[in-house]
Amino acid sequence: MFIIDAHLDLAMNAMEWNRDLSKPVNEINAREAGLTDKPDRGKATVSLPELRKGNVGLVVATQIARYVAPDNPLPGWHSAEQAWAQTQGQLAWYKVMEAKGEMVAITDLQTLEKHLALWMNGEPNEEKPVGYIQSLEGADSLIDLSYVEKAWQYGLRAIGPAHYGPGRYAQGTDAHGFMGARGKALLREMERLNIILDVTHLCDDSFWEALDHFNGPVWASHNNVRSIVNHNRQFSDEQIKELINRDAVIGGALDAWMMVPNWIRGQSTPEAMNCKLEILIDHIDHICQLAGNALHIGIGSDLDGAFGKEQCPYDLETIADLQKLPQLLTKRGYAQTDIENIMHNNWLRFLKRVWMK
Repeated sequence: MFIIDAHLDLAMNAMEWNRDLSKPVNEINAREAGLTDKPDRGKATVSLPELRKGNVGLVVATQIARYVAPDNPLPGWHSAEQAWAQTQGQLAWYKVMEAKGEMVAITDLQTLEKHLALWMNGEPNEEKPVGYIQSLEGADSLIDLSYVEKAWQYGLRAIGPAHYGPGRYAQGTDAHGFMGARGKALLREMERLNIILDVTHLCDDSFWEALDHFNGPVWASHNNVRSIVNHNRQFSDEQIKELINRDAVIGGALDAWMMVPNWIRGQSTPEAMNCKLEILIDHIDHICQLAGNALHIGIGSDLDGAFGKEQCPYDLETIADLQKLPQLLTKRGYAQTDIENIMHNNWLRFLKRVWMK
């Protein structure tokens, strides 16, 4: 089945983890053997060949660079200008992948339809470019509002105003507080340019403020359910219902601590916590039950999002194993039409609605 994954940090892995994503995952991991600078060394699950193997032909791919104030203990850049420069290095990687024929930018309805026709033509995937929609995870790198249109011009089509902690435009995971005047100005500029608002990572206050002040398209690229794993990173039922009312799509994520309760980072293991792919169906099903249908959920795996096999389902070796999900959904009683909606059609319906304007 054709799959869309709405959240992958491809350029971050290429540039900060120094991974050649044009290589098979086993080659990437072999080259990292013995490295200890990051906890997920040698445990990668994502590369462009594995995406093709899994028929994951379209992804939402990020730029990401956080600004951190002097009193912010999180890792990040010490100025917005440095953060912008980091995102431009990531952009350069995407453009090089395009030039090499490994990837292709999807920015409008025409490029989307052309790409779908290629991937649906029944021919082998090995030589097909992976389509990518560019998203900015955390808006800190936008030096001022003039940079929003600069980014739109080079292909940016979605923005999550915050990531972890306090941000320049909004407050993110584990932070609290509202967006304020600067954040609301960002939302107005996004609305003018028809840029998708990704509410993933917004703290509760900023989430509700964003939805109160933004009338454009809204999605959540990679979020799970708070009533299953009680953490502010997840969505409450009230938030999920509001996203359903806005005709949003929510991407189910495969970061283990977001899937199962009581995960202790650096200590828990997927096997000991019984974290398997089927657990994601619990989160998917919860959202479907709230909606009364399967029209508001998709896949936003976040695989290799600063974690690897040590912190994802134990029955997933690479991202190609997303192909196991349709059978798991069938086991739960989902009809074929519902499964196709979850695996790709909900994201496609959303994009076609947004880009028809």
